[in-house]
Amino acid sequence: MAKDAKDSYLVGLIGSGIGPSLSPALHEREADRQGLRYLYRLIDIDTLGVPPEAVGDLVRAARDLGFDGLNITHPCKQLVIEHLDALAPQAEALGAVNTVVFEADGRAVGHNTDVTGFAASFARGLPDAPLERVVQLGAGGAGAAVAHAVLTLGAERVTVVDALSERAVGLAAGLNRHFGPGRAVGAAPDALPALLSQADGLVHATPTGMAAHPGLPFPAELLHPGLWIAEVVYRPLETELLRTARAVGCAALDGGGMAVFQAADAFRLFTGREPDSGRMLADIAEMAGVVESSAG
Repeated sequence: MAKDAKDSYLVGLIGSGIGPSLSPALHEREADRQGLRYLYRLIDIDTLGVPPEAVGDLVRAARDLGFDGLNITHPCKQLVIEHLDALAPQAEALGAVNTVVFEADGRAVGHNTDVTGFAASFARGLPDAPLERVVQLGAGGAGAAVAHAVLTLGAERVTVVDALSERAVGLAAGLNRHFGPGRAVGAAPDALPALLSQADGLVHATPTGMAAHPGLPFPAELLHPGLWIAEVVYRPLETELLRTARAVGCAALDGGGMAVFQAADAFRLFTGREPDSGRMLADIAEMAGVVESSAG
């Protein structure tokens, strides 16, 4: 449930290595256009020198300090759950939270806007992509969300691959409980060559390719023109995976749309106001372009 609309908000983002995040600017620009006073602060566990398990203390501190809500990112999306008072149905089904709203009665309620964010971005950017056989690399908090989104979009079968094979199997089991038996299966990375050779598309949901984790998540020769690629990473907008995939002839979707649509959904939860996702898409294209050209 969204908070009652007012005209001043204090929100933040908890995560690791979040200095380059565009979330503050995305939220604050949209708030400025709506005439709101809106401060979005970064709460970086690396800068603070605390472990991911400290997320509960940080959530409590933010509530005590008068924050209206928080976004939660890697590696705290699953760890935060035990420190919340309630979960929205989608967050509960996922076992991952990326948005916490502090209700008027003081309760901290967890939501997940990654699912709707990815689904909206995919439908917009790859509307005709075949979805019979989808491979997803990554089974963490973001991975759980995008796997739910892909199955909601109509994928017949999703094979989840993770370096921790038990995590992939666990996510697949949860997906099958939610969507029905046989819709998902877990696999280890050594299965990736055979899987990608037969797949319609790949969803990439690991940190590889982020500014702090450059590189490819798997050998480039596994890509082929019949494969579409959907990226979750959005800093940079063009990861090495996307650049390599496009060069091979793959249809490719960057992570910017997911970042915008999940931010728009979080903005709505924090403020009770309707964001303009079209303007926010233009914002992220401009901001990411400026950041990447200045870094080049």
